Amino acid sequence: MLIPQLSSTQDAALSSALQGLIDSKTKPQGSLGVLEFIAHRIGLIQKTSSPRIDRAAIVVFAADHGIVAENISAYPQSVTWQMVENFLQQGAAINVFARQNDCALHIVDAGVNHEFGKRAELIDRKLGAGTRNFAKEPAMTAEQCMQAIRHGMDLVAAMPVDVIGFGEMGIGNTTAAAALMHKITGIAAAECVGAGTGLAADGIRHKQQVIEQAVAYHAGVDAPLDVLQTFGGFEIAMIVGAMLKAAEQRTVLLIDGFIVTSALLVAAKLQPAILDYCVFSHCSDEHGHRRMLQYLDGRPLMQLDLRLGEGTGSALALPLLHAAVNFLAQMATFSSAQVSEKSA
Repeated sequence: MLIPQLSSTQDAALSSALQGLIDSKTKPQGSLGVLEFIAHRIGLIQKTSSPRIDRAAIVVFAADHGIVAENISAYPQSVTWQMVENFLQQGAAINVFARQNDCALHIVDAGVNHEFGKRAELIDRKLGAGTRNFAKEPAMTAEQCMQAIRHGMDLVAAMPVDVIGFGEMGIGNTTAAAALMHKITGIAAAECVGAGTGLAADGIRHKQQVIEQAVAYHAGVDAPLDVLQTFGGFEIAMIVGAMLKAAEQRTVLLIDGFIVTSALLVAAKLQPAILDYCVFSHCSDEHGHRRMLQYLDGRPLMQLDLRLGEGTGSALALPLLHAAVNFLAQMATFSSAQVSEKSA
Protein backbone atom coordinates (compact mmCIF):
# COMPACT_ATOMS: atom_id res chain seq x y z
CA MET A 1 0.00 0.00 0.00
CA LEU A 2 1.25 3.45 -0.90
CA ILE A 3 1.06 6.14 1.76
CA PRO A 4 -0.14 9.38 0.12
CA GLN A 5 2.72 11.78 -0.51
CA LEU A 6 1.64 15.17 0.77
CA SER A 7 2.98 18.52 -0.33
CA SER A 8 2.97 21.66 1.77
CA THR A 9 0.14 24.12 1.22
CA GLN A 10 2.60 27.02 1.33
CA ASP A 11 2.25 29.39 -1.64
CA ALA A 12 3.88 32.79 -1.18
CA ALA A 13 1.76 34.63 -3.75
CA LEU A 14 -1.56 33.21 -2.52
CA SER A 15 -0.54 33.70 1.11
CA SER A 16 0.17 37.36 0.43
CA ALA A 17 -3.12 37.80 -1.44
CA LEU A 18 -5.08 36.19 1.38
CA GLN A 19 -3.37 38.27 4.04
CA GLY A 20 -3.93 41.42 2.02
CA LEU A 21 -7.64 40.63 1.71
CA ILE A 22 -7.93 39.86 5.43
CA ASP A 23 -6.13 43.07 6.37
CA SER A 24 -8.27 45.15 4.01
CA LYS A 25 -11.52 44.32 5.82
CA THR A 26 -13.26 47.02 7.82
CA LYS A 27 -11.59 46.25 11.13
CA PRO A 28 -8.29 46.86 12.85
CA GLN A 29 -5.68 44.41 11.59
CA GLY A 30 -5.66 41.19 13.59
CA SER A 31 -8.82 42.08 15.47
CA LEU A 32 -10.66 38.90 14.45
CA GLY A 33 -7.91 36.88 16.07
CA VAL A 34 -7.92 33.16 15.36
CA LEU A 35 -10.65 33.55 12.73
CA GLU A 36 -8.12 35.35 10.55
CA PHE A 37 -5.67 32.47 10.95
CA ILE A 38 -8.39 29.95 10.00
CA ALA A 39 -9.47 31.91 6.92
CA HIS A 40 -5.86 32.13 5.75
CA ARG A 41 -5.24 28.43 6.36
CA ILE A 42 -8.39 27.26 4.59
CA GLY A 43 -7.58 29.50 1.62
CA LEU A 44 -4.15 27.89 1.29
CA ILE A 45 -5.63 24.40 1.59
CA GLN A 46 -8.25 25.09 -1.08
CA LYS A 47 -5.81 27.10 -3.26
CA THR A 48 -8.11 30.11 -3.45
CA SER A 49 -8.68 33.55 -1.97
CA SER A 50 -12.40 32.68 -1.86
CA PRO A 51 -12.55 29.55 0.34
CA ARG A 52 -15.87 27.88 1.06
CA ILE A 53 -17.20 25.41 3.59
CA ASP A 54 -20.32 23.98 1.94
CA ARG A 55 -20.02 20.30 2.87
CA ALA A 56 -18.87 18.97 6.22
CA ALA A 57 -18.71 15.46 7.63
CA ILE A 58 -17.60 13.75 10.80
CA VAL A 59 -16.63 10.09 10.75
CA VAL A 60 -16.73 8.21 14.06
CA PHE A 61 -14.63 5.04 14.16
CA ALA A 62 -15.38 2.52 16.93
CA ALA A 63 -13.27 -0.41 18.11
CA ASP A 64 -12.32 -2.38 21.20
CA HIS A 65 -8.91 -2.80 22.81
CA GLY A 66 -7.26 -5.86 24.30
CA ILE A 67 -5.41 -3.69 26.82
CA VAL A 68 -8.61 -3.55 28.89
CA ALA A 69 -7.49 -6.93 30.29
CA GLU A 70 -4.98 -4.91 32.34
CA ASN A 71 -7.79 -3.17 34.25
CA ILE A 72 -7.06 0.28 32.83
CA SER A 73 -10.65 1.51 32.41
CA ALA A 74 -13.38 2.60 34.79
CA TYR A 75 -15.95 1.07 32.42
CA PRO A 76 -16.37 -2.45 30.99
CA GLN A 77 -15.63 -3.16 27.35
CA SER A 78 -19.34 -3.69 26.61
CA VAL A 79 -19.84 0.08 26.79
CA THR A 80 -18.20 0.38 23.36
CA TRP A 81 -20.93 -1.49 21.52
CA GLN A 82 -23.65 0.08 23.68
CA MET A 83 -22.45 3.53 22.69
CA VAL A 84 -22.37 2.51 19.01
CA GLU A 85 -26.02 1.55 19.39
CA ASN A 86 -26.63 4.96 20.93
CA PHE A 87 -25.01 6.62 17.90
CA LEU A 88 -27.21 4.59 15.59
CA GLN A 89 -30.31 5.62 17.56
CA GLN A 90 -29.32 9.30 17.33
CA GLY A 91 -28.98 9.57 21.11
CA ALA A 92 -25.37 10.63 21.69
CA ALA A 93 -23.82 14.07 22.02
CA ILE A 94 -22.20 13.80 18.60
CA ASN A 95 -25.60 13.14 17.03
CA VAL A 96 -27.00 16.30 18.64
CA PHE A 97 -24.06 18.52 17.67
CA ALA A 98 -23.71 17.17 14.12
CA ARG A 99 -27.43 17.64 13.50
CA GLN A 100 -27.32 21.14 14.98
CA ASN A 101 -24.52 22.13 12.59
CA ASP A 102 -25.90 20.43 9.47
CA CYS A 103 -22.95 18.05 9.38
CA ALA A 104 -23.09 14.57 7.86
CA LEU A 105 -22.27 11.88 10.41
CA HIS A 106 -20.90 8.44 9.55
CA ILE A 107 -20.44 5.63 12.09
CA VAL A 108 -17.85 2.94 11.36
CA ASP A 109 -17.40 -0.41 13.09
CA ALA A 110 -13.62 -0.72 12.87
CA GLY A 111 -13.39 -3.65 15.29
CA VAL A 112 -16.00 -3.72 18.04
CA ASN A 113 -16.35 -6.88 20.15
CA HIS A 114 -20.01 -7.27 19.20
CA GLU A 115 -22.00 -8.42 16.19
CA PHE A 116 -24.38 -5.67 15.09
CA GLY A 117 -25.78 -7.52 12.10
CA LYS A 118 -26.46 -5.72 8.85
CA ARG A 119 -27.41 -2.12 9.66
CA ALA A 120 -28.02 0.54 7.05
CA GLU A 121 -26.69 3.27 9.36
CA LEU A 122 -23.45 1.44 10.22
CA ILE A 123 -20.40 1.15 7.96
CA ASP A 124 -18.91 -2.29 8.56
CA ARG A 125 -15.12 -2.35 8.34
CA LYS A 126 -14.62 -4.74 11.26
CA LEU A 127 -11.08 -6.12 11.41
CA GLY A 128 -11.70 -8.31 14.43
CA ALA A 129 -13.30 -8.31 17.86
CA GLY A 130 -10.85 -5.73 19.13
CA THR A 131 -7.06 -5.57 19.22
CA ARG A 132 -4.77 -7.80 21.27
CA ASN A 133 -3.37 -6.84 24.67
CA PHE A 134 -0.31 -4.74 23.83
CA ALA A 135 1.09 -5.32 27.31
CA LYS A 136 1.90 -8.84 26.11
CA GLU A 137 2.02 -8.70 22.27
CA PRO A 138 1.52 -6.20 19.43
CA ALA A 139 -2.03 -4.86 19.31
CA MET A 140 -2.34 -5.67 15.60
CA THR A 141 -0.62 -7.74 12.98
CA ALA A 142 1.17 -5.77 10.28
CA GLU A 143 -1.52 -6.87 7.84
CA GLN A 144 -4.34 -5.65 10.09
CA CYS A 145 -2.66 -2.31 10.62
CA MET A 146 -2.19 -1.72 6.90
CA GLN A 147 -5.73 -2.87 6.16
CA ALA A 148 -7.07 -0.42 8.74
CA ILE A 149 -5.15 2.44 7.12
CA ARG A 150 -6.44 1.35 3.70
CA HIS A 151 -10.04 1.24 4.97
CA GLY A 152 -9.70 4.78 6.33
CA MET A 153 -8.29 6.02 3.03
CA ASP A 154 -11.00 4.34 0.98
CA LEU A 155 -13.82 5.70 3.14
CA VAL A 156 -12.63 9.28 2.80
CA ALA A 157 -11.98 8.91 -0.92
CA ALA A 158 -15.73 8.36 -1.34
CA MET A 159 -16.73 11.47 0.65
CA PRO A 160 -16.76 14.69 -1.40
CA VAL A 161 -16.50 17.23 1.45
CA ASP A 162 -14.73 20.52 2.18
CA VAL A 163 -14.01 19.75 5.82
CA ILE A 164 -13.86 16.47 7.67
CA GLY A 165 -13.69 15.77 11.39
CA PHE A 166 -12.86 12.48 13.06
CA GLY A 167 -14.37 10.92 16.15
CA GLU A 168 -13.81 7.68 18.00
CA MET A 169 -15.34 5.32 20.52
CA GLY A 170 -13.52 2.49 22.23
CA ILE A 171 -13.11 1.57 25.87
CA GLY A 172 -9.36 1.51 26.50
CA ASN A 173 -8.43 3.86 23.68
CA THR A 174 -7.04 6.62 25.91
CA THR A 175 -4.47 4.04 27.05
CA ALA A 176 -3.56 3.26 23.45
CA ALA A 177 -3.39 6.99 22.65
CA ALA A 178 -1.21 7.72 25.68
CA ALA A 179 1.16 4.90 24.71
CA LEU A 180 1.41 6.27 21.17
CA MET A 181 2.05 9.76 22.53
CA HIS A 182 4.73 8.56 24.94
CA LYS A 183 6.50 6.50 22.30
CA ILE A 184 6.33 9.01 19.44
CA THR A 185 7.04 12.24 21.33
CA GLY A 186 9.34 10.96 24.07
CA ILE A 187 7.27 12.87 26.63
CA ALA A 188 7.23 11.07 30.00
CA ALA A 189 4.33 8.67 30.46
CA ALA A 190 3.21 10.55 33.57
CA GLU A 191 2.51 13.57 31.36
CA CYS A 192 0.64 11.49 28.78
CA VAL A 193 -1.72 9.50 31.00
CA GLY A 194 -5.05 10.85 32.22
CA ALA A 195 -8.33 9.78 33.76
CA GLY A 196 -9.90 8.57 30.51
CA THR A 197 -13.47 7.59 31.33
CA GLY A 198 -13.03 8.61 34.97
CA LEU A 199 -10.19 6.80 36.74
CA ALA A 200 -9.23 7.89 40.24
CA ALA A 201 -5.60 8.66 41.16
CA ASP A 202 -4.72 5.02 41.88
CA GLY A 203 -6.18 3.95 38.56
CA ILE A 204 -4.22 6.61 36.67
CA ARG A 205 -0.98 5.46 38.32
CA HIS A 206 -1.74 1.86 37.38
CA LYS A 207 -2.50 2.90 33.80
CA GLN A 208 0.83 4.73 33.65
CA GLN A 209 2.68 1.65 34.92
CA VAL A 210 0.98 -0.56 32.33
CA ILE A 211 2.08 1.79 29.54
CA GLU A 212 5.65 2.11 30.83
CA GLN A 213 6.01 -1.65 31.14
CA ALA A 214 4.50 -2.23 27.68
CA VAL A 215 6.80 0.33 26.06
CA ALA A 216 9.80 -1.29 27.77
CA TYR A 217 8.61 -4.73 26.63
CA HIS A 218 8.43 -3.50 23.02
CA ALA A 219 11.62 -1.44 23.32
CA GLY A 220 12.83 -2.18 19.78
CA VAL A 221 9.76 -0.68 18.12
CA ASP A 222 10.51 2.75 16.63
CA ALA A 223 9.23 3.24 13.05
CA PRO A 224 5.86 5.09 12.98
CA LEU A 225 3.86 2.26 11.40
CA ASP A 226 5.44 -0.27 13.78
CA VAL A 227 4.52 1.93 16.75
CA LEU A 228 0.94 2.18 15.45
CA GLN A 229 0.76 -1.58 14.93
CA THR A 230 2.12 -2.32 18.41
CA PHE A 231 0.23 0.18 20.57
CA GLY A 232 -2.65 1.52 18.49
CA GLY A 233 -6.21 0.48 17.85
CA PHE A 234 -8.18 -0.41 14.75
CA GLU A 235 -10.06 2.89 15.00
CA ILE A 236 -6.87 4.92 15.49
CA ALA A 237 -5.22 3.27 12.48
CA MET A 238 -8.27 3.93 10.31
CA ILE A 239 -8.18 7.59 11.38
CA VAL A 240 -4.52 7.75 10.31
CA GLY A 241 -5.46 6.52 6.83
CA ALA A 242 -8.49 8.80 6.65
CA MET A 243 -6.40 11.84 7.59
CA LEU A 244 -3.73 11.10 5.01
CA LYS A 245 -6.26 10.62 2.21
CA ALA A 246 -8.27 13.70 3.18
CA ALA A 247 -5.14 15.85 3.09
CA GLU A 248 -4.19 14.40 -0.29
CA GLN A 249 -7.61 15.58 -1.51
CA ARG A 250 -6.92 19.04 -0.03
CA THR A 251 -9.70 18.74 2.51
CA VAL A 252 -9.62 20.70 5.75
CA LEU A 253 -8.89 18.33 8.65
CA LEU A 254 -10.79 19.34 11.78
CA ILE A 255 -8.89 17.67 14.63
CA ASP A 256 -10.79 16.65 17.75
CA GLY A 257 -9.34 15.60 21.12
CA PHE A 258 -6.77 13.29 22.67
CA ILE A 259 -7.32 10.05 20.75
CA VAL A 260 -7.76 11.69 17.35
CA THR A 261 -4.65 13.79 17.94
CA SER A 262 -2.70 10.61 18.75
CA ALA A 263 -3.59 9.40 15.25
CA LEU A 264 -2.31 12.71 13.89
CA LEU A 265 1.00 12.16 15.71
CA VAL A 266 1.46 9.00 13.64
CA ALA A 267 0.27 10.61 10.40
CA ALA A 268 2.61 13.57 10.91
CA LYS A 269 5.58 11.24 11.41
CA LEU A 270 4.70 9.60 8.09
CA GLN A 271 3.94 12.85 6.23
CA PRO A 272 4.92 16.03 8.12
CA ALA A 273 3.13 18.27 5.58
CA ILE A 274 -0.22 16.98 6.88
CA LEU A 275 -0.06 19.62 9.61
CA ASP A 276 -0.66 22.32 6.97
CA TYR A 277 -4.14 20.85 6.46
CA CYS A 278 -5.16 20.77 10.13
CA VAL A 279 -7.39 23.01 12.21
CA PHE A 280 -7.40 22.03 15.89
CA SER A 281 -10.92 22.32 17.24
CA HIS A 282 -10.21 22.45 20.97
CA CYS A 283 -7.87 21.58 23.79
CA SER A 284 -9.27 18.55 25.59
CA ASP A 285 -9.42 18.31 29.37
CA GLU A 286 -7.81 14.86 29.06
CA HIS A 287 -4.39 15.06 30.65
CA GLY A 288 -1.74 15.06 27.95
CA HIS A 289 -3.69 16.73 25.16
CA ARG A 290 -2.22 20.16 25.84
CA ARG A 291 1.28 18.70 25.56
CA MET A 292 0.29 16.96 22.31
CA LEU A 293 -0.83 20.28 20.88
CA GLN A 294 2.39 21.97 21.99
CA TYR A 295 4.42 19.20 20.36
CA LEU A 296 2.51 19.68 17.08
CA ASP A 297 2.47 23.49 17.39
CA GLY A 298 -1.31 23.23 17.19
CA ARG A 299 -3.46 26.29 17.89
CA PRO A 300 -6.78 25.16 19.42
CA LEU A 301 -9.90 27.16 18.63
CA MET A 302 -11.70 26.51 21.92
CA GLN A 303 -11.17 25.59 25.56
CA LEU A 304 -14.39 24.03 26.81
CA ASP A 305 -12.94 21.39 29.18
CA LEU A 306 -14.30 18.63 26.93
CA ARG A 307 -13.07 15.05 27.23
CA LEU A 308 -15.90 13.06 25.70
CA GLY A 309 -14.42 12.19 22.31
CA GLU A 310 -16.88 11.08 19.59
CA GLY A 311 -15.79 14.08 17.48
CA THR A 312 -17.87 16.42 19.67
CA GLY A 313 -15.23 19.16 19.78
CA SER A 314 -14.97 19.18 16.01
CA ALA A 315 -18.74 19.42 15.58
CA LEU A 316 -18.87 22.36 17.99
CA ALA A 317 -16.02 24.12 16.15
CA LEU A 318 -17.70 24.00 12.74
CA PRO A 319 -19.50 27.37 13.17
CA LEU A 320 -16.11 29.02 13.68
CA LEU A 321 -14.90 27.68 10.32
CA HIS A 322 -18.05 29.03 8.68
CA ALA A 323 -17.50 32.39 10.37
CA ALA A 324 -13.92 32.51 9.08
CA VAL A 325 -14.76 31.90 5.42
CA ASN A 326 -17.89 34.07 5.63
CA PHE A 327 -16.09 37.15 6.93
CA LEU A 328 -13.53 36.74 4.15
CA ALA A 329 -16.26 36.50 1.50
CA GLN A 330 -18.89 38.91 2.80
CA MET A 331 -17.29 41.56 5.01
CA ALA A 332 -16.70 44.93 3.35
CA THR A 333 -13.22 46.24 2.67
CA PHE A 334 -12.12 49.78 3.46
CA SER A 335 -12.19 50.65 -0.23
CA SER A 336 -15.65 49.18 -0.87
CA ALA A 337 -17.12 50.75 2.27
CA GLN A 338 -15.35 54.09 1.71
CA VAL A 339 -14.17 54.06 5.33
CA SER A 340 -10.72 55.34 6.14
CA GLU A 341 -8.36 52.92 7.80
CA LYS A 342 -7.28 55.67 10.17
CA SER A 343 -10.81 56.21 11.45
CA ALA A 344 -11.24 52.46 12.00
